Amino acid sequence: MNNSKSDSYASAGVDITAGYKAVELMKQHIARTITKGAASDIGGFGGLFELDLTGISRPVLVSGTDGVGTKLKLAFIMDKHDTVGIDCVAMCVNDIICCGARPLFFLDYIACGKNVPEKIASIVSGVAEGCVQSGASLIGGETAEMPGFYPVDEYDLAGFSVGVVDREKVVDNKTVKEGDAIIALKSSGVHSNGFSLVRKVFDVENSDIKTPVEKLGGKSIGETLLTPTRIYVKPVLALLEEVKVKAISHITGGGFYENIPRSIPKGFGAKIKRSDVQVLPIFELIAETGNIPERDMFNTFNMGVGMSIVVAKEDADKALEILRANGEDAYILGEVVASEEGVIIE
Repeated sequence: MNNSKSDSYASAGVDITAGYKAVELMKQHIARTITKGAASDIGGFGGLFELDLTGISRPVLVSGTDGVGTKLKLAFIMDKHDTVGIDCVAMCVNDIICCGARPLFFLDYIACGKNVPEKIASIVSGVAEGCVQSGASLIGGETAEMPGFYPVDEYDLAGFSVGVVDREKVVDNKTVKEGDAIIALKSSGVHSNGFSLVRKVFDVENSDIKTPVEKLGGKSIGETLLTPTRIYVKPVLALLEEVKVKAISHITGGGFYENIPRSIPKGFGAKIKRSDVQVLPIFELIAETGNIPERDMFNTFNMGVGMSIVVAKEDADKALEILRANGEDAYILGEVVASEEGVIIE
């Protein structure tokens, strides 16, 4: 590859040698993610992973794909690129864990207007951190330099992950019943959804989002909004080992009203006391600044709850104990009731 160079391609805005340099810079970050199954080096045409099925009688592969969305606009404005990769991984692996699956590996895709190796490596460092947090190997990816399609200082980031679960242990909501407890796992912030509205509310392209805000604990709006999505994989896997988990919801775009009902069978709903929801200050600021009705807030954002888990009422205390022991600030959010409404917030 040292002899690979095209002046003609470079004159069109694509520097293939920059791509090689980016790969070299990112290898140190990728090395942190390697797990037992990873079976290939970065740079080949495909990412290999050797599947260990020890203890799994009927393996089911579970996949998830997503991007970071317009949260990337905040990264451009703040010129901070080492955390959005965590968001990219989180949006995929947090979906996978809802089925009870353990993430195995992850691949990313970065499209940019100009390949600046140091910036690409910074983005990948975040992807690697997300993989470490979720126990997945970063076994491959793609960087595409696309001048004329993206501005030179902008990029897009997406990826996908594959996990595995024993068919008999799939979390499928079939045993959910009235009276079951709904547990909330706190979010770290806005996560990676609703940013088109967030950007409109704060007019981020034209306003000062770098000055510290008292309501946000002295952090700026930009810094707070860039807080990476929390990854729940390892605490939930620990919970699955000891408690019968009936349903799991990843609270993403659509907020409470769209996501919680996705994990609850027809004929049942989630009854939640508004006073029990531990809303984060950033959501209060969004609502106040944008004059957004509360129902719209709960129908757009996670409001401080990144994931909800349904367990039998008698298992709730044990579940909370396990989750807290594994670093989650978990609490009882509500209960399952017989209802066709989906979510009832009182």
